[in-house]
Amino acid sequence: MERITFAGTLDALDGIRRVVKAQAEEAGLARKPTYNLLLAVDEIATNIITHGYEENNLSGPVDLLTDCSNECFTVVLEDEAPAFDPLHHQLPTDELFARPLEERPIGGMGIHLTIKGVDKFSYEYLGGRNRNIFCMNVPELPPAP
Repeated sequence: MERITFAGTLDALDGIRRVVKAQAEEAGLARKPTYNLLLAVDEIATNIITHGYEENNLSGPVDLLTDCSNECFTVVLEDEAPAFDPLHHQLPTDELFARPLEERPIGGMGIHLTIKGVDKFSYEYLGGRNRNIFCMNVPELPPAP
């Protein structure tokens, strides 16, 4: 896996987006899956920086790892913020979606969009580091003539 380390600041988000977009295009992802992946990565990276680091008066890195196999383009965001598993976060219910926007609470939709927008999302906490893992299925190439 290729690793690039960014400072855990909001200024790093543009660089993270650029790398993920370029790598996704190189992996052969179409525009819509690339957009969904960028949205998911941006949401988790923003949460790492604002909730994991800034709200805890901490600073630290956000490591971006990418890899492409025959089946999956994988993006991993690693950080040293306090452990937070997005999969254990309360996701919005159908009842909440049925309510008018002005009656919905602020927050919580980003993690929902993350999980629903990628083909596979998983989380690990290893060696004092959060690992948010995004996987997008790679389109099959037509057989060579």
